[in-house]
Amino acid sequence: MTMVLVDSSAWIEGLRRRGNLEVKLALEALLDAYAIILCSPVRLEVLGGARTSDRNRLSYYFSIIPYRACEADDWERAVALAWQLRDQGITVPWMDVLIAAIALHDGTRVYAVDEHFMAISKVTGLPLYEPGYGGAFKPA
Repeated sequence: MTMVLVDSSAWIEGLRRRGNLEVKLALEALLDAYAIILCSPVRLEVLGGARTSDRNRLSYYFSIIPYRACEADDWERAVALAWQLRDQGITVPWMDVLIAAIALHDGTRVYAVDEHFMAISKVTGLPLYEPGYGGAFKPA
């Protein structure tokens, strides 16, 4: 099964009390299918911005999701990707570049509710995850 790297934009939207229902359902479907992978930059973005009352719960949940640590080569791939995007006139946040570089290297789809990843996908072919009807999990 192809894993889905869930970007912080989807986690944050899904964790909001009044967040988008489709995003919430998509996260639930991905979790039920054991199809989520977490990477270092996403962990930092979500946990770093977590409310005090949510930190322990989120840390626990994230501790049981398969984890992809950021390696030295990932930074080099991110620099190359940043240059490729800049040469196309596309500027995106550095963390998004790093997340995309990891996903491209690993052949992992990205679930994001962030336009930056659509721009990256147009240039690189980064596979994006799109939930099925009502947020249902759609295998690759």
